[in-house]
Amino acid sequence: MIPLFYHNDKTLCYEVVRALYAGGARIIEFTNRGEKAIDNFKHLLMKRDTEWPDLLLAIGTIKDEKDAKAFIKSGADFIIAPGIVQEVAKTARESDLLWVPGCMTTTEIMLAESSDASLIKLFPGNVLGPLFLSAIKEIFPGIRFMPTGGVEVEKENLREWFKAGVCAVGIGSKLVTNDILVNKHFDNLAQRTKDALAMVKEIKDDVFI
Repeated sequence: MIPLFYHNDKTLCYEVVRALYAGGARIIEFTNRGEKAIDNFKHLLMKRDTEWPDLLLAIGTIKDEKDAKAFIKSGADFIIAPGIVQEVAKTARESDLLWVPGCMTTTEIMLAESSDASLIKLFPGNVLGPLFLSAIKEIFPGIRFMPTGGVEVEKENLREWFKAGVCAVGIGSKLVTNDILVNKHFDNLAQRTKDALAMVKEIKDDVFI
């Protein structure tokens, strides 16, 4: 499970990542969705190096070459995008970084595959659904899939996705809720993260026996 979020407040971003890490998350996507994105991302990377050395911090919502280069220079561990931009793919390849493009059709997946993508973000996941992946997965034996967007922190929804063949799920506001951000319920976020990861492990152990 890869939690993802954005906030303009630097201190709040730190508290969110600290809570996610305390709950067991070791890969987190910080999304490039606001004017403070690069400053806050740099701050999180600095804190990561001193407090969470085994944490991977990805940057998401990368839509152009300029942002890709800026965040890679800052120290992003990998790049996640809502769609396919060849310049972003090229920039990631040149930096020897994983590039995870968002796709919604088999044509887009084929294009991403031809651009050396090995992991595809199915986006938006709640629109496509697990049945979409079940129908097309055998066409792409060398590709791994991760749905993002509307994935529920709920056992049945997660089970359906893993049965369909995903390798991970990206979860944003269903995990890092607005209530948590507004009311700073970071202990609750840590516990929700712990519970969600335990649920994912149980489901994966069951599905992949």
